[in-house]
Amino acid sequence: MQPWMITLIVIAVILIAAIAALYFLGKKAQKKQAQQQEMMEANKQTISMLIIDKKRMKLKNSGLPQAVLDQTPKLMRGSKLPIIKAKVGPQIMSLICDEKIFESVPVKKEVKAVVSGIYVLGVKGLHGKQEAAPAKKKGRFRRLLESAQEKAGAKPLK
Repeated sequence: MQPWMITLIVIAVILIAAIAALYFLGKKAQKKQAQQQEMMEANKQTISMLIIDKKRMKLKNSGLPQAVLDQTPKLMRGSKLPIIKAKVGPQIMSLICDEKIFESVPVKKEVKAVVSGIYVLGVKGLHGKQEAAPAKKKGRFRRLLESAQEKAGAKPLK
């Protein structure tokens, strides 16, 4: 057998082992996420609050309690999260917002929010119309792709 063939076989075995490990770790993480989602659904409650400000900021600069910072994994501490500052009753709190609804949260408006602990799951406007989120600016690649599809007569992507 040639030495390059042995090297190729070793690399293939390592790749197969890595793919299998990632598959099982992914299944484990998926089960854990489903369990956490179930727990959040069980503990959710509707609260009336005034949204003061919303920003994406690092966890250590967010104003969250020290207990929350201590419980987060070290890799997550440096990442930016959607944080909402809101007046809930007489006190002002920092809450973590769900990524899916962060853009649609109105600032300086009173809303009814579905909250689980310090995590905001949903928001509904109380007074007046809730404004739609502004349309996202299209990137250069998306514009080029759409113009090419127009010229080709294909159906544009959404």
